[in-house]
Amino acid sequence: MLISDAFAQAASTTQNEAGWVALLPMVGILILFYFLLIRPQAKRAKEHKQMVEALQRGDEVITNGGILGQILNVSESYVIIEIAPAIEITVLKSSVQTLLPKGTLRSIEPKGKSSKTKAAKADTSKTESAADTEESKDSDAEKK
Repeated sequence: MLISDAFAQAASTTQNEAGWVALLPMVGILILFYFLLIRPQAKRAKEHKQMVEALQRGDEVITNGGILGQILNVSESYVIIEIAPAIEITVLKSSVQTLLPKGTLRSIEPKGKSSKTKAAKADTSKTESAADTEESKDSDAEKK
């Protein structure tokens, strides 16, 4: 006979042990995901929820859209924020991203505002100096 008969071998118990060892890397990855991703995200969500529940009138906040303002009114689901004098917006409480320390908005001076103020002061001083030169010319003309 050219082909020999094949016989089944008895299963050994080491195969069962190898199955558990193969699961250890998967369990390690799950533990790693829990400590690096799931737990910190849950902690941040809990802190944000507490911050949103503690919002009150007069707090200075930043919304998720990057709008800075002061809270005028707080209702169950919404917050009215004053973003500029006489300009108010209504946003969801959950869209408030950060609670700022008191007085932060006063300390922030936008670039455009400071340059416009400086430009206006410069224009005023130019106008005043032009008026002074005209007055001196008029007084010189009267003397002659």
